[in-house]
Amino acid sequence: MFTVCALYHFTAFDDPAALKGPLAKFCCSRGITGSLLLAREGINGTVAGSEGTIRELIAHIDGLPGCAGFDYKLSTASEQPFGRMKVRLKREIVTMGQPDVDPRAAVGRYVQPADWNELISAPDVAVIDTRNDYEVAIGTFEGAEDPETASFRDFPAWWEANKERFHNKRIAMFCTGGIRCEKSTNYLIGQGVEEVFHLKGGILKYLEDVPEDESLWHGECFVFDGRVSVGHGLAEGPHEMCHACRRPILPEDKGRPDYEEGVSCHQCIDDYDEARRERFRERQRQIALSRARGERHLGPR
Repeated sequence: MFTVCALYHFTAFDDPAALKGPLAKFCCSRGITGSLLLAREGINGTVAGSEGTIRELIAHIDGLPGCAGFDYKLSTASEQPFGRMKVRLKREIVTMGQPDVDPRAAVGRYVQPADWNELISAPDVAVIDTRNDYEVAIGTFEGAEDPETASFRDFPAWWEANKERFHNKRIAMFCTGGIRCEKSTNYLIGQGVEEVFHLKGGILKYLEDVPEDESLWHGECFVFDGRVSVGHGLAEGPHEMCHACRRPILPEDKGRPDYEEGVSCHQCIDDYDEARRERFRERQRQIALSRARGERHLGPR
């Protein structure tokens, strides 16, 4: 059993590039895999390893400048959910493309999972899912607004086009682990919205804490690792991933005529030309050869 750690923290790193090498070395020397993003605004990512090595990493990150008490969530996976370890430098740890947004200055009011149902059931509250369309498609909260965005960058334009619909409403926002809401609630505050709330710890914390028979969550929660989705109690969900488009699919979707392993599914059959699909087929052949040799292929990306 592997321990999976989803983490983020907004803080001012003067020189994130100086942190990249030592952090990668720390993880690789302990067999930790996954992805960590570093930017001047902080750190974000999901990693997996043994419980002991993940605890070591948590302590290490807690000691980085400004990271004491950073937010993280632990869950488990029956198989290694990542093929390798990547530490990357980015302009933003979650990309919104709004230079004036700063979660360190102000965010919405945090709502604990135990209090979330009461808030989103109130008639004067509009509930907004800030995740991407393919994430929302497999699960969301009852009555939540789906902006149908392909990227978090699209959220400000969606809000501008739809804000009049939420006049005189309190706004409750949520995302997978909480990081997008740090930016989206700061953005709405900057747009003059007075009462903005967001789910503390995100969907993952809600699914961990709230009993299924009391839950207002429907479906599964997409996660950015090999498990693909989790449900109540953070149990691994039924979804797999189309390695062509990176969208979640169900086992029964593999029986559709549009499905070809690693090449296409019913969601992306029209997205790629034949030359691109042939490259996908070659990648899939290399994966099959690795499996035959008893090796782990690093995967599609």
